[in-house]
Amino acid sequence: MTDLVRLALEEDIGPGDITTQACVPESQKACGRFLARESLVVAGLDLLREIYDARGGVEELTLGRRDGDRCHEGEILATVFGSARTQLECERVALNFLQHLSGIATTARRFADAVADTSCRVLDTRKTTPGLRTLEKQAAAAGGVTNHRMGLYDAVLIKNNHIAAAGGVRAAIQRARITGLPVEIEVRTRSELAEAIESGAAHLLLDNLTPREAAEWIREIAGRAKVELSGRITLDTVQAYANTGADFVSSGAITHSAPAADISFRLELV
Repeated sequence: MTDLVRLALEEDIGPGDITTQACVPESQKACGRFLARESLVVAGLDLLREIYDARGGVEELTLGRRDGDRCHEGEILATVFGSARTQLECERVALNFLQHLSGIATTARRFADAVADTSCRVLDTRKTTPGLRTLEKQAAAAGGVTNHRMGLYDAVLIKNNHIAAAGGVRAAIQRARITGLPVEIEVRTRSELAEAIESGAAHLLLDNLTPREAAEWIREIAGRAKVELSGRITLDTVQAYANTGADFVSSGAITHSAPAADISFRLELV
C-alpha cells in the first residue's frame, strides 16, 4: 500500500503543512491517541506505520487493537509518540483511512451478524472505490463477510451483458469452460435457469428477486448448483434472503454505502 499512502499524503500535504510549520516548533514532541467515539469494528490500523514512515517516522507506535476487533466508545485504538509536526501532518490521512475502512468493517459485521443463525454466507462485491479495492475488501473480511472475486481476472461470473454478447446462456457457459474455473452465471428467467443447469453451471446468480421468489427458484434448483442472491439486499432484508436456502447473498452496500466510523485523534504535548 506504500504508493497509495504516498499519494494520499502528497494530496493533503503538498509542498508542506504551512499551519503546522508556522505554529509548532520542529523539536516539539507529543503523544497522540486514536479514539473510538462510537461502537465499531476497527480496520486499517496496519496502515498507520506506513503513513508515519512516509513522513520520516515516529519514535513509538502502539496498536491497542487489531483489525476485526469490536471496540466500544472511548477505547484507545492506537497510541503514537514522537514529532508533533509529523503527527499533525499525518492526522487527516490517518483518520480518513481508519474512519472509512472501519466503517466498512462495522457494516460488514452487521451483515454477518444478521445471518449468523443461517447456513448462508455474505459476500462483498466489486462495487468499491477506485484504487481502494484491496483495502476495502480487507476491511469487509475483517468485519466477517467473505470476499467475492477481487476483479475480472480471478473468477468467472457471466452477467446478462456477457450472455447477450456471447449469443445465449449455453454458448457463454461453453466458452467460459476454457478457463478451467468453476462457472457462475446470472440467470433472469426460468428458461435461462433451466438452460444454465443443463449446461453444467456450478454456481447461479439470481438478481433482484423477492425473498419469496428466490425461495421458489431455489426449490426448483434443488441443490444442483450453488446459489447466490443479489439486488435489494440491505441490512433490513438480508436475513429474509438468507432464510430462502441460498448459499450466498451479496451486497454492494457493504463497500459503497458504509458510513464512516466516528474516530478521533487527540494530541498532548510531552
